Amino acid sequence: MVDLDLANEVKGLRDKGLGDDPKLVLKIFELMKQASAEIEDLQEELEDIDEFIGQMVVEDKDFKWWVKIGDGNFDYGEGESSDPSFTMSGNWETMGGLMSGEVDGTSAYMSGDLKIEGNLQDTMAYGEYMAFAAETMAEMDPNK
Repeated sequence: MVDLDLANEVKGLRDKGLGDDPKLVLKIFELMKQASAEIEDLQEELEDIDEFIGQMVVEDKDFKWWVKIGDGNFDYGEGESSDPSFTMSGNWETMGGLMSGEVDGTSAYMSGDLKIEGNLQDTMAYGEYMAFAAETMAEMDPNK
């Protein structure tokens, strides 16, 4: 079951911004993990994706996290993955902005603010799933 307190906390983070603490992204990913296990539309989307691991790096905060998506699963963790399909890196303004929806990934990549190494197809699948999940969760009322 989706933790309603966490859902409200994440809504507050999205409304106010993530501030200066990159570890707050882990709360967003925990909510996405819970929602991905319970919301049928998200489950169906995950089943259509071949599993991959993406590594995220916040260069100016010395913070890393990984995300595993596909084959019906969504998982994440702090730190480094041993075998990521792609690595996305940038400063906290860019990486935090991607998570809050304030920064467009394509524009950030084209401007050089977001660096991507590895499988671009998996990177695009990651971005599409995250956008779909964020949109789906935005439609949820955590107080119901």
